[in-house]
Amino acid sequence: MHEQKFRQENQVTNPFLFALELGYYAGLIWGAVRWGFYWLQFSRILPGFLLEPFFKHPFLVSTAGQIAGWLSFIGFSVIAALIYVLLCRKLKGPWPGIAYGVLWWVVLFVVLNPWLGFTDPVIKQTWDTNISEFCLFTLWGLFIGYTTAQEFTDERMREPKKVTG
Repeated sequence: MHEQKFRQENQVTNPFLFALELGYYAGLIWGAVRWGFYWLQFSRILPGFLLEPFFKHPFLVSTAGQIAGWLSFIGFSVIAALIYVLLCRKLKGPWPGIAYGVLWWVVLFVVLNPWLGFTDPVIKQTWDTNISEFCLFTLWGLFIGYTTAQEFTDERMREPKKVTG
């Protein structure tokens, strides 16, 4: 019994497998929220905006295109989580993750968008679209960053211990 408890407390997390799982769930959850934002018309950006350079727009508007867009966001989230875990896994607290989400929003919508044509430029989007997408990417980054901080830093030590009786 004591040996099993010792093994559980000193178990080292595989960063690669952790990042794959984290990215999958980040994309699954926040991709669903993105789809909900589009469906509820908080955002005019298609769920499949990452696929815009590769597929025709009428396909991306269809249900199959929106599902493909959700899957592309899951794939994108896996890549982003891998990058974060490899480069930033020792950073503590929520702020690095928030900054990571904001950075990705800037990269996708401000830097790459003029060249790849994902969507209309940010200045031509509605306020509700820009605010919704910015907040979504901020929370998505927070999810990736803080989950990573909980796993790879001593953030878990700040949590109250469970008393077993």
